[in-house]
Amino acid sequence: MADKQISLPAKLINGGIAGLIGVTCVFPIDLAKTRLQNQQNGQRMYTSMSDCLIKTIRSEGYFGMYRGAAVNLTLVTPEKAIKLAANDFFRHHLSKDGQKLTLLKEMLAGCGAGTCQVIVTTPMEMLKIQLQDAGRIAAQRKILAAQGQLSAQGGAQPSVEAPAAPRPTATQLTRDLLRSRGIAGLYKGLGATLLRDVPFSVVYFPLFANLNQLGRPASEEKSPFYVSFLAGCVAGSAAAVAVNPCDVVKTRLQSLQRGVNEDTYSGFLDCARKILRHEGPSAFLKGAYCRALVIAPLFGIAQVVYFLGIAESLLGLLQDPQA
Repeated sequence: MADKQISLPAKLINGGIAGLIGVTCVFPIDLAKTRLQNQQNGQRMYTSMSDCLIKTIRSEGYFGMYRGAAVNLTLVTPEKAIKLAANDFFRHHLSKDGQKLTLLKEMLAGCGAGTCQVIVTTPMEMLKIQLQDAGRIAAQRKILAAQGQLSAQGGAQPSVEAPAAPRPTATQLTRDLLRSRGIAGLYKGLGATLLRDVPFSVVYFPLFANLNQLGRPASEEKSPFYVSFLAGCVAGSAAAVAVNPCDVVKTRLQSLQRGVNEDTYSGFLDCARKILRHEGPSAFLKGAYCRALVIAPLFGIAQVVYFLGIAESLLGLLQDPQA
């Protein structure tokens, strides 16, 4: 028997619910990833994810770990909804009479999903990165100001603290970008985002589908709850690490503010060359384990919500009030 068709509204609602839950759970790790990826040799503020989070709490308070979360929570619903719904759409149109897709067709469906999602992902990431990295740049300037004051006083302890720089808001950033650069300002780093998200989807969706299939009992129509979760976690973390070099370049390109003595970049290739020359090949794996820790539960939760069919139940209740 053919699988039951899932309506587009249900796919969108499931994707949105999954995105909201997932982002709320893992956002502090994502903030650490952005700050670790943006710091360059000679200006290292943080040594690890835990060091970054501890220093963030000390200097910015607990909610400092959630800087930029509002942007993500607002835009993650359409982003995840588009990604999951587009993958299902392409899989449906590439399949013939309900037959299992070949690996190539699964990869094509993932490629289509990744291409569609950048419409929302690029401006979301652009705004989120500015908000997440503002604390790192402010802390770096504060330390440098204190060191300069210490040097000027001949080793005496500085008595005056550097004033805190005003923190930008997402609304203010959006206004400034639209005024100075137009809509293109919000899509800075579009090419790098495509180079990250398309390969990610090409790896993730086929890997998830095959892992999920492996755990499906012969008599069952759907895989058990825990299989979908584990398949989402494993596929998500594997795909995240695979595309991390592109994520590092994307993060650097989309950062509008630079720390003291940090490189500026004119494009994807210029950024990749400078990272390789000044920081070595290992710099392309900065924040890789943070990204794996973000993506694994994010996509695990997404697939569980999707496979449980929460939206189908909600829509069923609305359509059948007397049931």
